[in-house]
Amino acid sequence: DRNASDGEEDIKWQVLDVEDGKALVISKYGLDTKPYNVTRESTTWEACSLRAWLNSDFLDTAFTADERARIIETDVPASKNPKYNTDPGKDTKDKVFLLSIDEVKKYFSSDAARICKPTAYALVEGAHISEGGCGWWLRSPGDGQNRAEDVLPAGAMATRGDYVDCSLVAVRPAMWINLNS
Repeated sequence: DRNASDGEEDIKWQVLDVEDGKALVISKYGLDTKPYNVTRESTTWEACSLRAWLNSDFLDTAFTADERARIIETDVPASKNPKYNTDPGKDTKDKVFLLSIDEVKKYFSSDAARICKPTAYALVEGAHISEGGCGWWLRSPGDGQNRAEDVLPAGAMATRGDYVDCSLVAVRPAMWINLNS
């Protein structure tokens, strides 16, 4: 039996899209709390520490070798914040990524649909809870490169984003998986 507070609980996935034998999934819950970047400095999705963690430590510990083989390396576009002209950096190729502002608007029809509850582990790690949920990171920049966009606990989009070194925001990994074994 896995202990929920040590990060060993099973991950529940929500299917966002299915096309051509593959599915886009996102974790149903906020799995952990991590800063978007370990230091408060200008950064982009390409260079941030959260992207590095998702595609190394998280990928290696959360999945078996067989599961990792089904995760598709995806072209992840650098995604501007439609409200600000912040440089989003370069496109990346990732197995695990965060959704962009545009993807969240496409796949979640309302604030209520975006409300995310943290796992027991994310709570132990410091996830901030209010209004029924916890905030969760997106890969799009905020009003400057020292901020990253996030979804607020009540499901609304943040106005300017949070400072990249904020450690109270949860992580909801997303990925495309091959449905054909």
